[in-house]
Amino acid sequence: MFESNHTVTTEFILTGFMGHPDLKILLFVVFFAIYLITMVGNLGLVALIFMERHLRTPMYIFLGNLALMDSCCSCAITPKMLENFFSEDRMISLYECMAQFYFLCLAETADLCLLAAMAYDRYVAICRPLQYHTMMSKKLCIQMTIGSYIAGNLHSMIHVVLLLRLTFCGSHQINHFFCDILPLYRLSCVNPYINELMVLIFSGLLQTFTITIVLISYLCILFTIFKMKSKEGRGKALSTCASHFLSVSIFYGSLLFMYIRPSSFKEGDKDIPVAIFYTLIIPLLNPFIYSLRNKAIINIMKTIMKRKPHNMFKSTSCSLETQ
Repeated sequence: MFESNHTVTTEFILTGFMGHPDLKILLFVVFFAIYLITMVGNLGLVALIFMERHLRTPMYIFLGNLALMDSCCSCAITPKMLENFFSEDRMISLYECMAQFYFLCLAETADLCLLAAMAYDRYVAICRPLQYHTMMSKKLCIQMTIGSYIAGNLHSMIHVVLLLRLTFCGSHQINHFFCDILPLYRLSCVNPYINELMVLIFSGLLQTFTITIVLISYLCILFTIFKMKSKEGRGKALSTCASHFLSVSIFYGSLLFMYIRPSSFKEGDKDIPVAIFYTLIIPLLNPFIYSLRNKAIINIMKTIMKRKPHNMFKSTSCSLETQ
């Protein structure tokens, strides 16, 4: 039972970026541009991989699903954030909070698993090229992709269901630009110890398991690269691996700092800067990092661009002949 002066809260105010009213229009334009580029880049990559038969290999299947999850992450966060720049109340209900976090957690968890799968795929392709088709079969690729989505759904459901045990009273201001679970724990009237423990256990295990696969895979790739006799081939392989590893490092680093550091449940002053990296910047960069340095994707895009003017000219000439 709660005391009579306690009012149970079912709606919250997202106060992220409210401290900079003079920068409201600038921030809106910047984040709207990031959102548009993110959606066009990721969904364009998904469409390209789906349409082209040459790209239906394990590497591109993982890449397409990664792009799809990055789009999901951006859709879960950015529209509400953009709306709040010009909203008077900036309110979000508890159930909207749960839905927003569910899709964010689903996307981020699936991303972790897909990045580990991509790292393993690159390890087999570079270090075991003769055994690639047996070690990385389409069946295994589909199983790993489905496993990523199952892990994402289960991880999300666990934390969302555990939120139902909490009651929120008193302050209803969330110092964030989206509804994350850590700020909600700080507003809880009930001790969120069990929720915090589950975050540490599940997030810690998931990130440790996937980052171990990524690190081992890239270490083996580096050893193989340094054994190459061709300096040109070594340079290209190092350049590609460095860009991939940079993206993975930023993503894993920001998630580890956000959810695993000891003071993450008590301190909220670093939430917004860190969250910008893994919710906005990484989904923006991934399609460019993984596709613009990929010759197969670049060649297909060039072919499509050449095909369009030819088709337009052909259709115009046909219409002139009919007239």
